[in-house]
Amino acid sequence: MWPWGHLAFGYVLCSVYSRLVYRNPPDAAAVLAIVLGTQLPDLVDKPLTWTLHVLPSGRSLAHSVFAAVLVSAIVWAYCRKRGRSDLGAVFAISYFSHLVADGYTYLFTGEYAYLSYLGWPLLPPPPFGDEGTFLTHLQDISLSPGFALQLVIAVAVYVVWIEDGAPGRAAVGTLVERVRSSRR
Repeated sequence: MWPWGHLAFGYVLCSVYSRLVYRNPPDAAAVLAIVLGTQLPDLVDKPLTWTLHVLPSGRSLAHSVFAAVLVSAIVWAYCRKRGRSDLGAVFAISYFSHLVADGYTYLFTGEYAYLSYLGWPLLPPPPFGDEGTFLTHLQDISLSPGFALQLVIAVAVYVVWIEDGAPGRAAVGTLVERVRSSRR
């Protein structure tokens, strides 16, 4: 799944969670936790595999349930200590949503060997073969039904984010303005 697909899936889950548990949409800090949680597995595993070649697969270390539980517990404890356990919860939901989104097709098609990343390093890496580089994956982009579906879902989730009050937009605007003013 592409980054926007992970973000969209994680945002929907966390928005529903926030509305059910806290009766409010996610706030700006929660959106940051969602972005980090949904992207972290790929930000760790892809560069370490495709560029540095120190991991056996682009789905191994950070895609493992063991890493997800450990990292989520550390983030949750940190957030709880600062009085924002809700951020730890949305981070964990986001992180686990990434693992689910990467594996659901293999689960439904019965290709269970490709789910072995969930148990890495106790299980072997998935049998993807040579995964190539970032450039290889960018060159493989095509308007397939799956790719198009991710784009449609991302646009739909953008509408949900707007309906949630666009949490985090003001913070990003402030950050952009600071960067611009520091260049002057």
